[in-house]
Amino acid sequence: MDHIAVTVNGQRRPLRGVSAHTTALDWLREQGLTGSKEGCAEGECGACAVLLATPDEQGGTRWTAVNACLVPAAALDGQEVVTAEGLGTPEHLHPVQARLAEAGGSQCGYCTPGFACSMAAEFYRADRVPRGTTDATGTTDATGGQDVAGETDAAADAAHGPNGFDLHALSGNLCRCTGYRPIRDAAFALGAPEAGDPLAERRARPAPEPSTTLLEFDGERFIRASSLDEALRVLAEEPEAVVVAGSTDWGVEVNLRGRRAPLTLAIDHLPELRAVTFGDASVEIGAALPLTDVERRLDGRVPLLADLFPQFASPLIRNRATIGGNLGTASPIGDLAPALLALEARVVLVTGEGEREVDLAEFFTGYRQTLRRDGELIRAVRIPLPLAPFTAFHKIAKRRFDDISSVAVGFALDLDDGIVASARIGLGGVAATPLRARATEAVLAGRPWDLDTVQEAASVLASEGSPMSDHRASAQYRSRMLGTAIEKLYRAGSGARMEVPA
Repeated sequence: MDHIAVTVNGQRRPLRGVSAHTTALDWLREQGLTGSKEGCAEGECGACAVLLATPDEQGGTRWTAVNACLVPAAALDGQEVVTAEGLGTPEHLHPVQARLAEAGGSQCGYCTPGFACSMAAEFYRADRVPRGTTDATGTTDATGGQDVAGETDAAADAAHGPNGFDLHALSGNLCRCTGYRPIRDAAFALGAPEAGDPLAERRARPAPEPSTTLLEFDGERFIRASSLDEALRVLAEEPEAVVVAGSTDWGVEVNLRGRRAPLTLAIDHLPELRAVTFGDASVEIGAALPLTDVERRLDGRVPLLADLFPQFASPLIRNRATIGGNLGTASPIGDLAPALLALEARVVLVTGEGEREVDLAEFFTGYRQTLRRDGELIRAVRIPLPLAPFTAFHKIAKRRFDDISSVAVGFALDLDDGIVASARIGLGGVAATPLRARATEAVLAGRPWDLDTVQEAASVLASEGSPMSDHRASAQYRSRMLGTAIEKLYRAGSGARMEVPA
């Protein structure tokens, strides 16, 4: 077992005594690294955040913040991790820690190490461009253009500091003492990494190569296959294996519901599942590529997904979550499915015998059930080209970010001289499965894109699906939100003045 190890804060640590279901958080705390905390055990609070060395597009390393409470410790075999303890010491604080201390950004302190790690990931973001003042040498002012009162200069908006810091990087971290203003001030006071900063210099070298892993402990196994062929062979022999990539869903099942599996099969590093390819007829997105990387590689070329990504959970989750995992769990409230349904996406399934492709609208067969057969993996999704020119994603939730949707709607319309040539509408949260709003699409097709058509379509859309009442929203509320969603789309797209119910 000594060959299974993780480099933590520059020190190699063997993964001894861990099972397939031991989380990275629990293992780190057993190592005496207790800065990371368990706040929610489901990836919502960020108290457990750590930094993971991941590959960037230039062959170097990107420091990526992840939730240690969801990642299996075994999944870190061969990888590099930095915890809050590895950022600095009481005698020599890291710049992030120093700014938090100076701004009073720590109250009870429980959440502070997680904030520090998420803030450090943004601090080391290679394309973070300061917008504050510069001196004659071109060096950014360490204060980032702030005065002592913490007011930002006119160049910055509410979410972006004059030093280029994007506050959305912290949207997965919750402060129960509501100390957000000083935390924001600390973030906006950060300068650039100094020369000789070891974590900044580490970015110039390649990230660790993925390790082939076989861990057996206490009747549980964790396997990271060396190739797609090997993963498919293992899955064919043991179809009951739990397949994980980012583990953002399975990690919750393990932590909160006590679920266990004899075999966990990790597919997160398989290159065949991590590509984004643009062809003449479609764009193909690998099933195991983290959503953050999908967003980065698409670079806005699929506007509907560009609209969705910032609303999908938080950066801490998107840094691990994948399209394959989101569709494979078949949750009726998953955010990706409504958008992909509107884009008429197709799911590519693979076994050792070959591939098959199914329409996403037919993929979901029941609550948490899909067409995926034993031994099959989701390899990719394919989005047909050309894309509809008029798209939008509407998510109704109690919080704008880092929340589960009550209702999610994806729109993709083709308009020809004011006439709806075609309409595709995907819905989530209104039935046992994500679904296409076929009746509403039929009402819109061939009709003028005007107020009369929209209001008729709104009444039909409000009756699509079979919404239920739960702790997130009532059935009546969900139906009402469906109707107003298309009215909101019309108002935003046409500039028309409309009376829309509150």
